[in-house]
Amino acid sequence: MIRVPGICTGGGEDTVLAHYRLAGFSGTALKPPDLMGAWACHACHDAVDGRNRQNRDYEFLRLCHAEGVFRTQYALEKEGKL
Repeated sequence: MIRVPGICTGGGEDTVLAHYRLAGFSGTALKPPDLMGAWACHACHDAVDGRNRQNRDYEFLRLCHAEGVFRTQYALEKEGKL
């Protein structure tokens, strides 16, 4: 759901929940609630977590991640899980 252009593998078996971090919602080594997460392929997760940005702008990656959170929430709502 994060869909970083040129990085995303499309997910599938390697899909994980990538938590979106905001000031005030998490501390050191604490994850935000799952509601603030996006389904992500391993490559997008690495990009938004800073492990492999491939020269992508930090703010662009934050936007991709935030939009992924919204898409994930929408999908969960459609499935009746939210």
